[in-house]
Amino acid sequence: MCLAVPGKVIDIGEQDGTRMATVDFGGVVKEVCLEYLPDLQVGEYAIVHVGFALQRLDEESALRTLALFSRLGTLQEEFADPWELAAQAGDSPWPFDEDAPQEAQQ
Repeated sequence: MCLAVPGKVIDIGEQDGTRMATVDFGGVVKEVCLEYLPDLQVGEYAIVHVGFALQRLDEESALRTLALFSRLGTLQEEFADPWELAAQAGDSPWPFDEDAPQEAQQ
C-alpha cells in the first residue's frame, strides 16, 4: 500500500538544484522533495506521497493522522523493509537479524 503520510519538516537544503527536506514521520525520517511546496518552512507539516511534499497541513491534523496510522499499524507497513515484513508474515526468521540462528542466516 502506498499512502500519503503527514510529516514535520526538520531541515531544508538543496540537492542537485532541487529543494529537499528532511521530514519526520512520527519517528521515521526520510528525504522529501519540496518542488510542489517551495515556500514550506522548517517546523511546518506537509502531506507526503512517494517522496514529494504535496500539501501543507496544520499540526493538529498531522498529529491526529499520525496517531491513527500508528494505531492501525499503517506506518510500520508504509516505512518498514518489505523483505523483513515478508519474512515475518511467513513466520520465517529475518535472515539478517544478528539474533537469528546461524543456519537461518545462510
